[in-house]
Amino acid sequence: MSETAERQVLWGGETAKAVDNFPVSGERIPVAVGHWLGRIKAAAARANAELGLLDPDVAQRIASAGDRIAVGEFDDQFPIDVFQTGSGTSSNMNANEVIASLAGEDVHPNDHVNMGQSSNDVFPSAVHLAALDRAVHDLVPALEQLAHALETKAEEFDDVVKSGRTHLMDAVPVTLGQEFSGYAAQVRQGIARISDAFPRLGQIPLGGTATGTGLNTHPEFAARVRELLHESTGLPISAPADPFESQAARDGLVEASGALKVVAVSLTKIANDLRLMGSGPRAGLSEIFLPELQKGSSIMPGKVNPVIPEVVTQVSAQVIGNDTAITIGGMNGHFELNVYVPLIARNLLQSIDLLANVSRLFAERCVAGIEANRERNEQYAEGTLSAATALNPFIGYDKASEIVKGAVASGRSLREVAREAGVEESVLDEALDYHKMAKPHG
Repeated sequence: MSETAERQVLWGGETAKAVDNFPVSGERIPVAVGHWLGRIKAAAARANAELGLLDPDVAQRIASAGDRIAVGEFDDQFPIDVFQTGSGTSSNMNANEVIASLAGEDVHPNDHVNMGQSSNDVFPSAVHLAALDRAVHDLVPALEQLAHALETKAEEFDDVVKSGRTHLMDAVPVTLGQEFSGYAAQVRQGIARISDAFPRLGQIPLGGTATGTGLNTHPEFAARVRELLHESTGLPISAPADPFESQAARDGLVEASGALKVVAVSLTKIANDLRLMGSGPRAGLSEIFLPELQKGSSIMPGKVNPVIPEVVTQVSAQVIGNDTAITIGGMNGHFELNVYVPLIARNLLQSIDLLANVSRLFAERCVAGIEANRERNEQYAEGTLSAATALNPFIGYDKASEIVKGAVASGRSLREVAREAGVEESVLDEALDYHKMAKPHG
């Protein structure tokens, strides 16, 4: 039999039934979840052999098959739609059948591959660890890259003074660097929020079997599997706070999604600010120049659009939508089991991958290439009438307000109107120092 023909029949009857029963979206379970099902099955076989429950040769063959699944060799052997039975039973059976086929005819998918396990504890464990793995090794490094890019620009633009804006109206001067420093801090806070969820993501229900009691499993089984998984991955994998909490609720996944939502909110704020600051080049703010990546119009020659910030905000909208579905899924656990796990898995893993990809894109193709329009920023700093705030300690709020009204009515500068109102030149020199206003404490 050729390799192609062999691969076509690796799954068995239960998988085939599920394929027929759930022709819903054409979208399979997240690849990372399939990989972790293989990794868990491999560790379970090794643990059961150590405990004397499984023949060592059978265990070795099961573990070898699970290892191959874990590295993506058989991704095409997981054909079931992600919208399936809510416990993930179909995909767990899928993994059992594929591993049994790879391990040999004397290996039974339930008696051997699934020994000491239930779909109810294995599938959510795979989802937790897939999310933890992707967040640790992909999302956090991508956000670190974006934070570093923003910090680099904050330093580069430290001396670029401009008008601040509150309510989208002119406010007292700030520096462009201060704004970018704030953006970097938002991303850093997002990394901290995501990282705070890692301990709960790493608490897995494995060992609870069907309802959390641990029926049909050795009392040392779960701890041994967790240790094997920790040793091979370095991830913070631990016992649940309580087996019934871990079996019945998916709060750790909901918490992680909430942290991702905050990151999406932060990225939207940052991207929208950059779009506004880069608007123009003549009829907008034109405070910064965004990298020119492609033509912005099929009809308007020379037009350039903020395409990367637009992608960032679209991804953020999707992540926020995913979080809503995850929240609904999380709140709909009933008694000893949550039956929205495939939905949660789909949305959470998609959010992690989207945010990781777009954060790298944002850093590399947008932030790194931003240039400051120094002349325009200086003009805005000198033109903001809110700079009159700095006159308050010298002449009082009411007189400063009169000067602002006079400047608005006449179109003249604050300095000119204030001088005419009798404010001494030395006071104007001290108060209307725009760089000092942006950094009053040095």
